[in-house]
Amino acid sequence: MVMTERILLNTDDVQKIVLDYSQKIYTDVMGIKAVDTFAIVGLQTRGVELAKRLQRRIEELSGSVIKSGILDITFHRDDLATRGVLPSIKETRIEFDISNMIILLVDDVIYSGRTAKAALETLMTFGRPSHIKLFSLIDRGNRELPVQPDYCGYRVDTKPGDTIKVLLKEIDGVDDSVLLVTSE
Repeated sequence: MVMTERILLNTDDVQKIVLDYSQKIYTDVMGIKAVDTFAIVGLQTRGVELAKRLQRRIEELSGSVIKSGILDITFHRDDLATRGVLPSIKETRIEFDISNMIILLVDDVIYSGRTAKAALETLMTFGRPSHIKLFSLIDRGNRELPVQPDYCGYRVDTKPGDTIKVLLKEIDGVDDSVLLVTSE
């Protein structure tokens, strides 16, 4: 079996998506509530870094400090019993009351919708936000649950055997890029 990699996004593409969606998210939030009732929560691992980037830009736009958090969804996964080895547990940190807030969940890739479902279940253990929005850098299709991102940087049709690799400088030590890995 031959594996091929195709670059979907490069560093400039990722930066443009973050800048463009920061503006859109900021505009949308201001249409719902004041920016002080808004928070960004990144899903471990790469969603955390993307959330930081969105947060910095929205803070520049608003002139306000934006609350932020980190979410690990491991214990709310519906495939935990079938995975064999327990995945490593990462940090969850939400140090503010999310009740009646607009929460932007940030993830790198949306696929089946199961991670987003687990994120919603995990987040709701912290309170009851007024709105929850979802940002995903990549939507690779093939949804199993009726979950769609409110904000999506790039959509690509994939097959179940394909893989999307999101590489971010702060985590992976290489320039930002998104790769589609297919097997032939």
